[in-house]
Amino acid sequence: MVAPVIPAITDHELEAILRAAREAGASCASYVLLRLPHEVKILFREWLQEHYPERAKHVMSLINQARGGKDYDSQFGIRMRGTGPYAELLRARFDVAVRKLGFADSSARHDLRTDLFRGPSAVSQLTLGF
Repeated sequence: MVAPVIPAITDHELEAILRAAREAGASCASYVLLRLPHEVKILFREWLQEHYPERAKHVMSLINQARGGKDYDSQFGIRMRGTGPYAELLRARFDVAVRKLGFADSSARHDLRTDLFRGPSAVSQLTLGF
């Protein structure tokens, strides 16, 4: 899991992180674009201004471009990856890297074995052994 990917700060490390993960034995991979819900956006902006003042405006611009003009979009299916040109570029880089490195398709689902499931017993409450 490459997370969080911070535009213009950590995004350049995407391929190197995936390569290191693959070399360490990872068989599948994913990523999450920086999410800034609620108070996190305030803390992140303060951190960004303190540590990367020369990039703060650009970083927030890329985040806003990927979040429909906002700091955060909570919509399911969008909140982890974003939308728009920057998000699509990140997705394309990720897809190329995982294909070149031979990761399994992360969209493939594993077949679950339901025959191993055991329902609750007839006893509704276990004793503590007193």
